[in-house]
Amino acid sequence: CHCVSAFWKDIADEFFWKKPATGPMLQYNFDVTKGSIYVKCMEGAKTNMCYNVLDRHVREGNLGDKVAYYWEGNSPDRHETITYRQLLSQVCRCANVLKQMGVKKGDRVSIYLPMIPELVYTMLACARIGAIHSVVFAGFSSESLCERIMDAQSSVLVTADGVFRGEKLINLKQIADEALQKCRENWFVLDLPPVAAQTPWDAEYDVWWDEAMTDSPEECEPEWLDAEDPLFILYTSGSTGKPKGVLHAVAGYLLYTSLTFKYVFDHHHDDVFWCTADIGWITGHSYITYGPLANGATSVLFEGIPVHPHVGRFWEIIEKYRVSKFYTAPTAIRLLMKYGREPLQKYDLSSLRILGTVGEPINPEAWQWYHEAVGQGRCPVVDTFWQTETGGHVLAPLPAATPLKPGSATFPFFGVEPTILNEHGEELEGEAEGYLVFRRPWPGIMRSVYRNHERFENTYFKKFPGFYVTGDGCRRDKDGYYWITGRIDDMLNVSGHLMSTAEVEAALAQHPSVAEAAAVSRPHTVKGECLYCFVTLKDSREFNRTLEEELKRLGKIMRRILRQIARNDHDLGDLSTLADPKVVEVLFSQRREAAA
Repeated sequence: CHCVSAFWKDIADEFFWKKPATGPMLQYNFDVTKGSIYVKCMEGAKTNMCYNVLDRHVREGNLGDKVAYYWEGNSPDRHETITYRQLLSQVCRCANVLKQMGVKKGDRVSIYLPMIPELVYTMLACARIGAIHSVVFAGFSSESLCERIMDAQSSVLVTADGVFRGEKLINLKQIADEALQKCRENWFVLDLPPVAAQTPWDAEYDVWWDEAMTDSPEECEPEWLDAEDPLFILYTSGSTGKPKGVLHAVAGYLLYTSLTFKYVFDHHHDDVFWCTADIGWITGHSYITYGPLANGATSVLFEGIPVHPHVGRFWEIIEKYRVSKFYTAPTAIRLLMKYGREPLQKYDLSSLRILGTVGEPINPEAWQWYHEAVGQGRCPVVDTFWQTETGGHVLAPLPAATPLKPGSATFPFFGVEPTILNEHGEELEGEAEGYLVFRRPWPGIMRSVYRNHERFENTYFKKFPGFYVTGDGCRRDKDGYYWITGRIDDMLNVSGHLMSTAEVEAALAQHPSVAEAAAVSRPHTVKGECLYCFVTLKDSREFNRTLEEELKRLGKIMRRILRQIARNDHDLGDLSTLADPKVVEVLFSQRREAAA
């Protein structure tokens, strides 16, 4: 424990502290039988996240003219280059605008924006003045947005009139107005300029971004915060369908995102890093905004989708900006696999040094294609396991240092202590499969569920007192490598045999006709449970009885929703984590009562 504290103290010394810590690096209680669950990092210290990711580079270092972001819009003709000095200027101006609107330390600000620079400006502006930001993915419905606004009790919403996702226009301001009809008291809306449509406007509440920013000063003194003050809330769907407001604190999150970014991606000063996630998810928070900026990195900020205006969009951008580190989801890899290697051959991908995956376990076939076709057989693939709750990577290989096994997240990150438990809470040694849990915290772990600490304790610590319970199943092989087998509630007990949905999905994805697959359970009168599989075929492939029989022999998707569809149960709860909730209606209409 002393060694772990000394390690994190050395990392903390790299950052600016207005006041040093007075307590131990990490204090915690993971055992609900011994009182309330808590985690504290660098108690007594004062700092500011925005100062450490911007001012420290511009005012104290020599990175002011270094590119912080290459912004690439939905179409190739929309792009922008933003230096660290320009980023600091815009953040300070935005911070002053928020202050003029009455936002102060501890207030919540909801952000409903697409992947544009103003999203980063607003997040960091909140961090600068001590406000707590709550980013809502700009594809959620008005009901989902309203639920998050009301739970966070925000006083300002920052949005845009709309965004094109590919060729599809999403009218964000209209959706936001529908949400605010239910929670309009004392509200201000800071709105970005029009994208494509006439913007609904209420002069009593709505404020134009451009007008507010024009005369706003470029200097804004940071608010010095306690190490354990909240930094942001990010909502994630719970198993009950009601979103959880995952709460992260300033100092610990700074240390952890900075360090995981530095080592998992082997960051060097001249790298160009590209994480394709949306900032509406934790991946974008940690590895587009805070982690890269804390390291003074140059990143690509991408507004578009992988196949618009053509299927080589990712490869075109890698060539354009000479991307050296590329981080994406297995879902995107499988999507692009459908189009084969021909689109890649049009572009120069020689700048790539490291590839990464995030969001779900990657099936070996996709891993191999990613490694051979995209990485040209020379780039390590860092398969990272982590959660909204963990703040950063907890299982991940270190490139060129960890021998890789396709589909395995390999080993724990520094200071992280995983173990595997059986249903009775007994620790399993050697080769084993069971519940993945962690013995002790790391600086970046969540601190609570916003306004519901009891739910935090019950969800993550009640089942096995003394451990943080991930909710994921895990297998450890004879070499000590960890393999995530899927959510525990997605394990199937078929005729007494425990089956992992992740392994079933990987088996289905091996078929040459399959682009992607998801497996869920359905009650069975004889077997107890049986498999119900959703399969997306590659272009030009047709589903027929022969293919169905082949897939049966082979035998991070919202499985909670798919399970309900499989059971023909229309009570679905929260659908907000679906980019297009209308797909549920399509699945119900095409639902087949096929035998397992």
